Parts: sequence; structure tokens; C-alpha cells
Amino acid sequence: MSSKLVYVLNGPNLNRLGKREPEIYGSQTLDDIGEMLATRGRELGIETVMLQSNHEGQLVDWLHEAEDKDAHAVLLNAGAYTHTSVALLDAIRSITAPVIEVHLSNPHTREAFRHVSWVGQAAKGTIAGFGAQSYMLALEAAAKL
Repeated sequence: MSSKLVYVLNGPNLNRLGKREPEIYGSQTLDDIGEMLATRGRELGIETVMLQSNHEGQLVDWLHEAEDKDAHAVLLNAGAYTHTSVALLDAIRSITAPVIEVHLSNPHTREAFRHVSWVGQAAKGTIAGFGAQSYMLALEAAAKL
């Protein structure tokens, strides 16, 4: 049986996980989360491709790449671009692979500017507020799509 391909895209400052505001984002690093996803992915018959960039255009390119490689789904934690990027909204709308929006914290319990999600307007669904477990829940959801 061949694996389903799931891209896991991470936006700005997520390379700082474990160091940046651990009271909000937790103590696990992005590498820790990637290892957890890869392990669970194998159990679910999913190959994960974990990527991170602080650059908006790179995230757009990876969304296109996911489509070109027939990804089963994309998990996207766009970080602050969630609330600012029409380019990511358009890129999500330009692909057929379902995108699941992921957040470590719950944006609705934070500053008002975080309550608007451009990404969420095109995402299949959103999982937020469960720390690193948000990624795992999103992977489980992707497996069932």
C-alpha cells in the first residue's frame, strides 16, 4: 500500500518554538513536533513533509508544490501570516488538496487582530489551542479525508 502524502507547512517564527514564549507556545521544538508527526504518520500510512519558512512567498510555493505532488492534504500553521496574507488565501483557493489550518494557541483568546483568519476562509477546517497536539489532531483529521 502506498503512503498518502501530507505537507506540514509552518510560517514565521515557528523555527523558534521551544524558545519563544513557551507559556503560549509550549516547550516542544518544531523538530519535536515533526518527529511526532512522522511516527504517527507511518502508523496511519501517511508520509509527512515538514517545512518551515519565515517568508510568505515560500509558503505559497510549497502550497503549489503540494498540489503538483498530489498531496492528500496540507497542514498549515501560517503563524502571523494567518491574519495578514491574502496571498496565502489565494494560494489555498488555487489548489484542490484540502488545507487544515493549525494553531498551537487559540487565536480567539488572544489579541483582537488574531481573531481574523485569511487562511481559515479557504481551509477545510481549523484546529487550535491544543499546543503540539493540534498538529496531531490535524494529522488524524487529514487521514480521514
